[in-house]
Amino acid sequence: MVRAPGPSVRLKLALSYAGFLMVAAVLLLAAVWLFLLRYVPDRAFLIPGSTDTPTNNGVFPVRSNLLHVFAPRAALVLAFLLVFGLVGGWLLAGRVLAPLNRVTEATRLAATGSLRHRIRLPGRADEFRELADAFDTMLARLEAHVDEQRRFAANASHELRTPLATTKALLDVARTDPDPDVAGIVDRLHAVNTRAIELTEALLLLSRADQRSFTREPVDLSLLAEEATETLLPLAERHGITLETSGAVAPTTGSPALLLQLTVNLVHNAIVHNLPEGGTVRIDTRTRPGVVLLTVDNTGEQLSPHLVATLTEPFQRGTGRIRTDHAGVGLGLAIVHSITRAHDGTLTLTPRPGGGLHITVELPAAAA
Repeated sequence: MVRAPGPSVRLKLALSYAGFLMVAAVLLLAAVWLFLLRYVPDRAFLIPGSTDTPTNNGVFPVRSNLLHVFAPRAALVLAFLLVFGLVGGWLLAGRVLAPLNRVTEATRLAATGSLRHRIRLPGRADEFRELADAFDTMLARLEAHVDEQRRFAANASHELRTPLATTKALLDVARTDPDPDVAGIVDRLHAVNTRAIELTEALLLLSRADQRSFTREPVDLSLLAEEATETLLPLAERHGITLETSGAVAPTTGSPALLLQLTVNLVHNAIVHNLPEGGTVRIDTRTRPGVVLLTVDNTGEQLSPHLVATLTEPFQRGTGRIRTDHAGVGLGLAIVHSITRAHDGTLTLTPRPGGGLHITVELPAAAA
């Protein structure tokens, strides 16, 4: 935005200080006049019974003489106070506004794309230091968000390039092979295309959750847990996993579709990352004062806390970049994390001592 030039804040503060000082001086002189000079006689007079002569007026000064002597000196004092107020106000305003200059410089650096700069304003807490600390916090979060988006874009490009490269290789083989296996190539192309579609839909869902473009409605997490369990029961039976659902009514508000996707992703992740056979998945819902909880526990291999801390990053899998029939696209827990944040909740992942994972989603409870 282009603005017309105007006086600086420092000049305005200096003028304000000088003006306040002048007003205070004028009020002081007015008080002297009202409460002191008004009682001085206009002319000399004799005290009854006194032997003094009328010419002996040194003891009782005349008001006009006092004004003649006092007015020039009062004007000099006012002039001195004006200059003193301007100079002192200018210096004092510069000292007070010095932290604001550092905030302005940091803002300009951030506007150029440099997010690593921090103000780190020293001194005790005041309004300027609170502003600087809030700005540093904003820069840190913005830098982390930008880095996350860059990593996400790089990973998404890598993941999308893989099915495209596979498709190109299959088509090249079919074109150069004199006797191609058409049925086999079509099956492989269908599998690759299905994976690309799943990845694209996951990316769109992740973007929708990050933008919070949904209408909040009353939702019961216990019903979503039952629906997710019924949907994924065939998958669990195929992998020999036992599903156990329990808990009480857990009312919250949000997008039913997104919260159902969150629950399905958690249960699906617990099924496919489990023991080869004989594993279990427990889904539980309960309420606490002000919040509702959805917990998913599953058996599985031993996971380190360092690995668990990275599972919510996009395209991160518990066993690395694996390629299996149920590897997914690496966005399951990332989508869960984004949906949880979009609903003002928290997601906690904890490795179980005996192997597997304990996941807790905490969301604000619906108002009574």
